[in-house]
Amino acid sequence: MLNNKSILITGGTGSFGKAFVKTILKRYPDVKRLVIFSRDELKQFEMAQQFSDAEYPALRYFIGDVRDADRVRRAMEGVDIVIHAAALKQVPAAEYNPFECIKTNVLGAQNVIEACFDTEVKKVVALSTDKAAAPINLYGATKLCSDKLFTAANNVKGKRDLRFSVVRYGNVMGSRGSVIPFFLQRRQTGALPITDPAMTRFNISLQDGVEMVLWALQHAQGGEIFVPKIPSYRITDIAQAIGPDCDHPIVGIRPGEKIHEEMITASDSFNTVDLGKYFAILPSAGQHSAESYCASCGGHPVAPGYAYDSGSNTDFLTVDQLRELIAEHVLNPEISAA
Repeated sequence: MLNNKSILITGGTGSFGKAFVKTILKRYPDVKRLVIFSRDELKQFEMAQQFSDAEYPALRYFIGDVRDADRVRRAMEGVDIVIHAAALKQVPAAEYNPFECIKTNVLGAQNVIEACFDTEVKKVVALSTDKAAAPINLYGATKLCSDKLFTAANNVKGKRDLRFSVVRYGNVMGSRGSVIPFFLQRRQTGALPITDPAMTRFNISLQDGVEMVLWALQHAQGGEIFVPKIPSYRITDIAQAIGPDCDHPIVGIRPGEKIHEEMITASDSFNTVDLGKYFAILPSAGQHSAESYCASCGGHPVAPGYAYDSGSNTDFLTVDQLRELIAEHVLNPEISAA
């Protein structure tokens, strides 16, 4: 699927970018070019030490920011596929720096889309978040706006052979700034702070996120927001799995946090189809109806009013399962790579 293709990853030095690159280099040895586009020269240098030029001649490193439309356009010259992973993602930081978050997450998305229009890009997959569903914080609102930009781009592409789609998933296990590495670091202090004992979150491994993007590249018709069927966990069970002998003081939720995360709202249900392993939220204004989409790719529409959130999810991870997953995907990530 990706052999002899040129691929660009915005935010390519992040957790997802490194896992995606590692998977592509293993599975598609004849990939033509793999461009890492990011603004951090140190992270690019460190990544280049991990993936040497001699062993992986297809890799390219472009310093740039998605806020810079000219640089984004230049980086996409000769590119076939774009994976848009660049974003400001920390909820509290976005609440206190809203202008900066909008510049990267919204205007940056627009720059990526317009650069694709101006070049020969064929497929685009943008990474989203569960916080974009019924957002209550600025980060989620900017990602919802970004999602809308990417799905609507299919309506204004003209005659271009170009498809835009989005993947939306929950907390990536062990990603930077998430609760698991935070608890692992705090374990030695003897106290793991709990925001709210009722809090739940969706959980997905980094590799499963990579697999979902690859699936979307192969199956997207354009305009979909793909959502995976994944388990939830309780924040108290994470604390028990990591520090059963630690104190678990209740400290209250942070600004902009939800008790339960959502990925499909009841309002989305009228445009949502069940594809088996994934859901697809179809654009309300676009080329797909639920019936025609199911006829072309299988699946069936979900029931009107259906909602998918981490609190009412029927699949919850136990404490023992969480310990095993943390050992596999966080403490020993090499054994979980494809």
